[in-house]
Amino acid sequence: MWFKKKEQWHASQHMLRDLALLLPCASVHNRASINAIYPHVADPEGKPDQYFLECTILSSKNDAVDDLNSAVLEKFPGEEFTLFGVDKAKGNQDDYPIEYLNSLNVSGLPLAHLHVKLGCPLMLLRNMDPSHGLCNGTHLILLEIRTCVLKCRILGGKHAGSVAFIPRVTLEPSEESFPIPLSQCQFPVHVAFAMTINKSQGQSVTHVSLDLHSAVFAHGQLYVALSCCTSGERI
Repeated sequence: MWFKKKEQWHASQHMLRDLALLLPCASVHNRASINAIYPHVADPEGKPDQYFLECTILSSKNDAVDDLNSAVLEKFPGEEFTLFGVDKAKGNQDDYPIEYLNSLNVSGLPLAHLHVKLGCPLMLLRNMDPSHGLCNGTHLILLEIRTCVLKCRILGGKHAGSVAFIPRVTLEPSEESFPIPLSQCQFPVHVAFAMTINKSQGQSVTHVSLDLHSAVFAHGQLYVALSCCTSGERI
């Protein structure tokens, strides 16, 4: 399918054909990769859990992942809800306007304005209850939205099908990862139609689309993205 030789990557003919088709597409809303991976996402019928376990779109940057998730969520049936987080700068609040803090996209933190629909897939961003399957990276289906808690169903693993309740929590990035002393109160989840390549490490997915509009940072990152799929013919 693909192999590494003298620091060069060699792709199979079907991969080269797909790249030729996908790379010229400028608008994320018109990308053929979304239709290829989620051809039935707009159907009003309920999707089986396996549908979202077997498909994903991978990209190297958080901003690109957010754009892809928004594009697929727009096609997803149902009413859209916005879950507002509370961002605060510890110390002198006047130095950082709320609008600026809400616009920050920090790796490992949820969005300040989290757009979701009932039935959409989510990914947990924190270890909350590992003994019951609620770990960083756990996939969930959103069942119900309440003021301070999300009712979800766990996808995959030995706890698949179990109902879990995800509360709002206060999250603070480390000083090493983020220079602003930020404190955020939000549900620790992210819409999971697409995810970053780094987040996919160690996972196996049946159908994978690689978004290469944003260049991968290194050969190792491309290797992780390619090895995520269980067959080169389904990339």
